[in-house]
Amino acid sequence: MTRDRLRIAVAINPAASFGAHAHVGREFAAALADAGVDVTVLLEKDAATLRTAIEAAVREAPDALVAVGGDGLVHLAVGALAGTDVPLGIVPTGTGNDLARGLRLPLGDHAAAAERVLAALERKPTRIDIGIVRSHGAERRFAGVLSVGFDARVNERANRWRWPRGRVRYILALVRELAGLRPHRFRLTLDGAAGERDAIMLSVANNGYMGGGMAIAPHALLHDGLLDVVTVAPLTRLRLLRLFPRVFTGTHLALQEVTVERARRVHIEADDVVAYADGERIGVAPLSVEVLEGALAVLV
Repeated sequence: MTRDRLRIAVAINPAASFGAHAHVGREFAAALADAGVDVTVLLEKDAATLRTAIEAAVREAPDALVAVGGDGLVHLAVGALAGTDVPLGIVPTGTGNDLARGLRLPLGDHAAAAERVLAALERKPTRIDIGIVRSHGAERRFAGVLSVGFDARVNERANRWRWPRGRVRYILALVRELAGLRPHRFRLTLDGAAGERDAIMLSVANNGYMGGGMAIAPHALLHDGLLDVVTVAPLTRLRLLRLFPRVFTGTHLALQEVTVERARRVHIEADDVVAYADGERIGVAPLSVEVLEGALAVLV
């Protein structure tokens, strides 16, 4: 298909990275229009309204939906696009950009990311897996990592802060949450095999990255039809602080407290735990998670 016949919806989050790159989405949409592309710009005042606009745009079956923002916007797009043939393009402008990182897209270079999307429009999209999580009658789709326990509480605290930006905010939130560090008794069922374990945190990973570059599951693949289940056994605050920097390189997997298992379906029961996926609050346990193989088309 030639570029001048393309219909592309461009979803923009002007607040991504605290508004530091608000101009990128408009410039990208303008460049598409200058190239003869039929562009629909989706720019709304809040996430709920933007989600509705994205869902409506996807029903019109455009040739692509491009998300110009961070993982929050990508999360909205994944929810609307999963199970359709409309591919997702990403121009990452957020503070985390973890799906873009997992897809090996350009980070920190908006022009290069935009050119990558334009080039990918000439190729057949790649299909990747997504996760679907069900909790208390609600259902959400995610592309990255579902976290339960200590890490989710850190995420919840970090999301309440407007400053500082980027990875530093997460690290400071972690330090604040250390005071309440305690293990949980998890009742896990992995592909039908049930068991119990004590852990301070549990991650169900489709993508290898979360939290702005933490390689929580460095061997996770976006196209293998499996979820990597990473659990961290109880440890002291000092031990956790020593472990934490290794998460950014993926070398934490060598520690005796860390266990990785793989499954297509995961059921999680625990008391008083909150869950986050793609940096967005999902709810509380019990949770059922399942991988949907090849459910999302992406432009890479």
